Amino acid sequence: MDRDSHSEDTLSTMVLENIKNKLIHAFRGTAESREQPVDSGVSVRPLSMGRSHQANEELRRAQIDGAITWLRSELLEMRTQDLQLAQTLLGLNTEIQRLRRESFGGVEVEGDEQH
Repeated sequence: MDRDSHSEDTLSTMVLENIKNKLIHAFRGTAESREQPVDSGVSVRPLSMGRSHQANEELRRAQIDGAITWLRSELLEMRTQDLQLAQTLLGLNTEIQRLRRESFGGVEVEGDEQH
């Protein structure tokens, strides 16, 4: 793996971790707001509700981790396809240039300049 793709991997990982943290924070915020009684300033939850909340929180984290893993695999697959497409396009360009040279006997054709 070259340095550019390694830095892209690092950047992708950082972006995904940031998204993960935001999702966890968002889920935690919505879960906490549902638990707070509206008419009371003090929140008192039975022990079973606390365990249920903890189980739900762990389930949410597992779902988020699963989604991030899926996204990561999809992004890696897209990168592989992108590299394959780039190689194909470069190969086609090389073949087009070769055919142009053959068909015109090496004579420069207007608009055939390399940039």
